[in-house]
Amino acid sequence: MVCHLLTYMGRRIATLDDVDVENKRVLVRVDVNSPVNPHTGELLDVSRIVEHSTTIRELVRRNAAVVVISHQGRPLDQDFVGLSSHAQVLSNILGVNVNFVDDVIGPEARRAIERLEPGGILMLDNTRLLAEDTVEAPPEVHSRSFLVSKLAPFFSYFVNDAFATCHRSQASIVGFPLRLPSVAGRVLERELRALNKIIELGEKPKIFVLGGAKLDDTVKVVKHVVESGIADEVLTTGLVAVLFLLAKGVRVPKEVEAKVLSKVSREFFNEARELVARFGSVKIPIDFIVEDKGVLSVSHASTLKGTPKDIGPSTIEYYSNKLSKAKVIVMRGPAGVIEDPRFRVGTDSLVKAALESSAYTVFGGGHFIATVSRLPEELRSKVGHVSTAGGALLYFLAGEKLPGLEALARSNEIFKIAI
Repeated sequence: MVCHLLTYMGRRIATLDDVDVENKRVLVRVDVNSPVNPHTGELLDVSRIVEHSTTIRELVRRNAAVVVISHQGRPLDQDFVGLSSHAQVLSNILGVNVNFVDDVIGPEARRAIERLEPGGILMLDNTRLLAEDTVEAPPEVHSRSFLVSKLAPFFSYFVNDAFATCHRSQASIVGFPLRLPSVAGRVLERELRALNKIIELGEKPKIFVLGGAKLDDTVKVVKHVVESGIADEVLTTGLVAVLFLLAKGVRVPKEVEAKVLSKVSREFFNEARELVARFGSVKIPIDFIVEDKGVLSVSHASTLKGTPKDIGPSTIEYYSNKLSKAKVIVMRGPAGVIEDPRFRVGTDSLVKAALESSAYTVFGGGHFIATVSRLPEELRSKVGHVSTAGGALLYFLAGEKLPGLEALARSNEIFKIAI
């Protein structure tokens, strides 16, 4: 068996290349958490199911008996539904029958697992039907949970393919690796290799373009990448840019200030003030497209009038020029309110500039899939990696430990899968 080295913080993680799954039962944790129409229950975006079908198809081809688990939504939310629709979508994608059982650890689920033949696929119901899969706890605690204790004895291997959930220390993510030899699935492997490449590539400059509305987490990312020297420059956009504008002491309209301050803690606002004072490499837009009483205009950042909805033309030109010289580009979060087509120009322009450069590009956030799809094929083919992860990606870029990856590294050390 050929081994392809995959590491996390200097520790080895085994992959599907390191195990023989033929005629074995394999438990696969995916993340098919999808937006749901609250009125019809229809899945509005199945891109995550499409992604994970790669791992599942390979396991079936290698004659494993494949059992799939995932969560969907949070208890009491409108998108907290069962996984029967997900199983049907997966069946359609794979062109084979995916059995579904509306049970997770009960007798019906266990009987269905026992009956599953090599080459077959079974999807269990939403893991968050069990309260313990909504609780954060150490792997040792979760390894003794009902979910893990009831299911682990049926399987030879656990495959974690859900990079997007690896920032959570929950039973279905961190419990199984202490009980079963555990490896990375192809989606998780692809995500980790792309993110490792950002750090390992020696070519410079490395430029991070950071926007979106997750302000505390993004400030952590800025702090880590500039202090560690991973990033040569950080170009801020979206609400992140307005936060750093405020941190610099620039006055903005009161309603804009109130919105930003409602989304950032005092601790991270102070961090932003320190970062913008210490590091000239943290860049703030020159201008914004603003909306004031329904009228759109361009406003200089230093005299902001109205509500910023996108970066302005001078900023697009300034940032695009920097991106044209980059060797590594990481983009996370949109530059504007891209739900409205009028405010997609900034995001589309920066993505185009990144792909026209000679840089290795990583885009973080599902909205970039739609952005890239609007570009010509010759540019789409230059994409390095598009990550659909949210919190996990931010945690990784901020240099924080991801419990799901830590658990996979520990499993390799316990079971000596790939040394």
